[in-house]
Amino acid sequence: MPEVEWLEGGVTAVPGILAAGIHGGIKAGGKPDLALVYSSVPAAAAAVFTTNRIQGAPIKVSREHLKGGAAQAIVASSGNANVATGEQGVEDALEMAQLVAAALRIPVGRVLVASTGIIGQPLPMEKIRAALPKLVKALSPQGSRHAAEGIMTTDPHPKEAALRVEIGGRPITLGGIAKGAGMVHPRMATMLCFLATDLAIAQDALQAALRRAVAGSFNRISVDGDRSTSDTVFALANGLAENRPVRRGGRGFRAFQQALETLAQRLALMLVRDGEGATRIVEVQVRGARSRRDAEVAARAIANSLLVKTALAGEDPNWGRVIAALGASGAAVEEDRVALWFGDEQVVAGGRLREGALRERMKAELAKKEVLIQVDLGLGHARDRIWTCDLTEEYVKINTRYS
Repeated sequence: MPEVEWLEGGVTAVPGILAAGIHGGIKAGGKPDLALVYSSVPAAAAAVFTTNRIQGAPIKVSREHLKGGAAQAIVASSGNANVATGEQGVEDALEMAQLVAAALRIPVGRVLVASTGIIGQPLPMEKIRAALPKLVKALSPQGSRHAAEGIMTTDPHPKEAALRVEIGGRPITLGGIAKGAGMVHPRMATMLCFLATDLAIAQDALQAALRRAVAGSFNRISVDGDRSTSDTVFALANGLAENRPVRRGGRGFRAFQQALETLAQRLALMLVRDGEGATRIVEVQVRGARSRRDAEVAARAIANSLLVKTALAGEDPNWGRVIAALGASGAAVEEDRVALWFGDEQVVAGGRLREGALRERMKAELAKKEVLIQVDLGLGHARDRIWTCDLTEEYVKINTRYS
């Protein structure tokens, strides 16, 4: 992994990238609800979308536009997901792309679209038509924070990050913004993420790097076990670093892959930390599994267990809930080989409460803002990890009044 220098500026830390976020009339109260990310030159484009079989109209439009392999702008709305809105929803998403393309004087096929918010309601297109020219005029090389605010729904905080690494002897910048706080589950979540880099890279290499980066970041987090209809990660690579173009498997590809995953992980952890009602972030590590799949399945089962998550909310060292989730996961488990730790405190050895394990120490580990749960299955050498958060009463309150 090349040495990473973390930067300020989010997605607009990347040369040639401008961004904006404004209130366009979708949300009540004047909160930002439209965002735009723009590359001054055409960029190689890649995407990963939700695996939910019901998908938003913006995804359908963006899939078509991505067939050209290049993009120059990403327009997004929040407060309305434009999902389950029929053919009108597709026409509205396409019109958003057309209006932005006209204002930027670029082909409509180079505009990608994303939306997040309430499902089943038509977009207020009269308001959006009036707002989009203002959004384009608001583009700024310091606009990352405004764009990050424009895609928020129940997020307490905007999420942005940027880094610089050296690849092939040249400094390369990567930056991004993201949103997500609820309906967050592995294999994509109620989340949007827009990434950019000035690296020159082949489109197929960018797509491969993005898929792997998502697998190691956004597909390794969970807030509540629900999977959205609108999840989207876009990546733009505008080539302004003027390096020799990186090819899949060629020199520099692995370094870029690692840098992209590092950036995506930082943004993904911001999502978990901002989970609806969350008071702590939790890393679940499973090792000693017979296969990587078993390690992943076991870690996911623990991270998604409502009983585990509510115990974490109450700082209750009820280790039996972890063991029960593990046994029900479908992974190969032999009870007398299982070991469990809360932080540095070993709780279980040989499938039983460890002699000398102290409840006070367990509770102290669970009271931390960053909690580590470690499991050793004692059956092999495979390992995996999932990040999650606790589940509090505030989560219920937020989601009883969301619409």
